[in-house]
Order: sequence, then structure tokens, then C-alpha cells
Amino acid sequence: EEKLIDQQAIFIDGTKLEANANKFTFVWKKSIEKHHANLVEKSNQVYEQLLEEQVIPAIERESMEQLSVKELGEVAVTLEDVVDDYTTKITTSDDVIERKRLRAERKTPKQLLKQVDDWMKRKQKYEQDLEILGTRNSYSKTDQDATFMRMKDDYMQNGQLKAGYNIQIATENQFTLAYDVFPNPTDTKTLSPFLDVIEEQYFKLPKHIVADAGYGSEPNYEDIISKRKRKPLITYGMYRKEQQKKYKVDPFKTSNWSYDEEADTYTRPNNQTLSFLHHSTRKDSTGFVRHFKVYECEDCTDCPFRSLCTKAGEGTNRKLAVNTKWEQQKAYVQQKLSEEKTAAIYRQRKTDVEPVFGFLKANLGFTRFSVRGKTKVKNEIGLALMATNLRKYSLRGL
Repeated sequence: EEKLIDQQAIFIDGTKLEANANKFTFVWKKSIEKHHANLVEKSNQVYEQLLEEQVIPAIERESMEQLSVKELGEVAVTLEDVVDDYTTKITTSDDVIERKRLRAERKTPKQLLKQVDDWMKRKQKYEQDLEILGTRNSYSKTDQDATFMRMKDDYMQNGQLKAGYNIQIATENQFTLAYDVFPNPTDTKTLSPFLDVIEEQYFKLPKHIVADAGYGSEPNYEDIISKRKRKPLITYGMYRKEQQKKYKVDPFKTSNWSYDEEADTYTRPNNQTLSFLHHSTRKDSTGFVRHFKVYECEDCTDCPFRSLCTKAGEGTNRKLAVNTKWEQQKAYVQQKLSEEKTAAIYRQRKTDVEPVFGFLKANLGFTRFSVRGKTKVKNEIGLALMATNLRKYSLRGL
């Protein structure tokens, strides 16, 4: 109502805040997967051994790859019956030599019973850990929603790996308009779900979505341009470097190689031609598929520029993988950021979103959560961001 927000653009950024968790209570996904795989391998070997030696009968299995907790329990019950049977025979026998033989035979199933009981407990724990982890790489035992992530270096330049949350906010005129809490440390993977949250819970997205290079990626550009029909004013990792004169005149940068659209070939600095070889696809951890056109040089033998052009070994020709969609997206961003109006909007980013985090941490001293669990954490950061909004609103006339 007071026209403090014009709804032409939102400025998105994120920061990592430490969770209320002990930094030594970490659980790592790779470690759990490694131990679980070893357990599966050993339990399968023991089961096959018991079947081969006819110590236990075969059980009905859900999967041939691994024994479930329930199936391990069935093996344990059968082994317990075998051990009890040996114990009964020992107590009822009067022959000393016979009892000695039976005790020797009972030793192996008795040890295996103890091992299978241990595997049951461990497997149950590993499965619980993997369920808690989900797609994350780690979690804290004292706050299971928190993920271990690299915090900013302290004043002694020491990297800090602590349990924390990734806080994402959308601002305009230094007012926080929307926020959410994410467990993953990288901003790249938070943009699309955060925009979903904004549309579902807050407001209709404005024309321009502004963020720094940490959000620049092919899936994010495709999501904003194709799906949401908005304009991303978001740089990418190499954007600033590509604007430098030194980069633009470097003949060994593949972006500076001349391209013949009709022949579909690239030309290297020594006038060697790279011809189209085949199409290629790559799928990342999120399932997003990237499409490439692969080109290969005619002959790199005795090339004087080989060491400057490629790191491939002798006898291997220089190859070039080109992601056409990614190149088009980068060209789109370069064009938008070269236009006066959109470039002016992008320049506002640093003075719009970053002061909110500065006030939150430096003035309010909000650098660590005092509660545990994502729901409580979201409530607490919401109250803190409300305080920054009220402070900004109270100073509107000054």
C-alpha cells in the first residue's frame, strides 16, 4: 500500500546457519553404505555356507541380493534350535567322548548365532540411518534434520564443517518477502524448490528473478525460462571471466574457436578442423539429463600447440563436447545483463538481499539456532526475519 514494493523483481540469496547440534555427532552416508554393503556380503556368504553344510533349511526370500532383518531373524531362530538340540544331546549323554564331540560341533552354530544377532541389530540401524539421510550425505545425531556443511572460514582462516541449515530468502527493497529452510548446502539445487514454495505459499513470481552465480545452472535456467516464463538475471560460474579482454582474445579457449554452422565444424588455432563425431548424454545425481555434441580433431599428431590445447595423451585426438542448450542459455544471460534496464536491476542485488543477512548476523547476532528440528528452525528464522522487516519499515521515512 505504501509502494515500498514494486514487484518487478525479487532478489534471492542464501546463507548457512549453524544448527543447535554437537559437531562431533555426525553420521556419513558413504560410511553407512560401505558398512551395510559389507554386512550384506558377509551375511549372504554365511547363509550360503549354512545351506551347503545343511545346518539350516532354505528360507523363502524377498530378494536374492540381500537378507532382510526379518529373514536374518528366521536364520537366527533356526540356529538357536540347532544350538538347543546340541545342548539337549550333551546333557542327556553319559559318554564323555560323545559330549566332547557334540560341544565341538555346537561351537560353530553358537558363534554364528551370536554373529547373526549382531547383524540384525546393525542392519536395522543402517536402514534407519539411510531413511533419515534420504538424499543427504550426512546428518547430526542431536538434530537429525541438520546436515553437515562447510561454513565460512573463521578469523584464523580455518574451514568450519558443522551441522547447519541453508536459509534461502527472497527480498525487494531490503524487505524479506519469502523464505525457506533447506538441508542441502549448495544453492544451485535449492532455487527450483524455493520458487515452488514462493508460488505455493507467498505470491505470484515477478518478471525478473535475480541471484548470484551460485544459482546459475542449466536446469535452473530451463526451469525459469521454459516452465515459469520469467527472466533469470542470474550469472554463471565463468561469466565474469568470460567478460575479460584476456579471455576473449585467448585462441585456446574453445568459446573463441570459429564455428562453421553449415559444415558443423570448429576450427582450432592451428587451422585444424574438429568434425562432428556423435551425440552424448550425461545424467547428474538429481536425474537431470544434459545433451552434448561431441567433435573430434582430424589429426593431433606433431601439433606444436598440443600441450596448450589438450591434456590428452599422445595418440589421442583433441575432442570437444558442446552443450548447445547451455551455450544458448549463457548467450541469453549475457544479452540480458548487457541491456541497460536489466543490468540496472541486477546491480541492485548486492544492496538489496545481502544487507538483510548482514543485519541478521552482525546486529541481531543470529549466527546459530537455539532449537532443533526443521519445523522449529523455520519458525525461529521466520521471527528473526520478521524483526529485520520491522526494523527496515520503522526507518522508511528517514
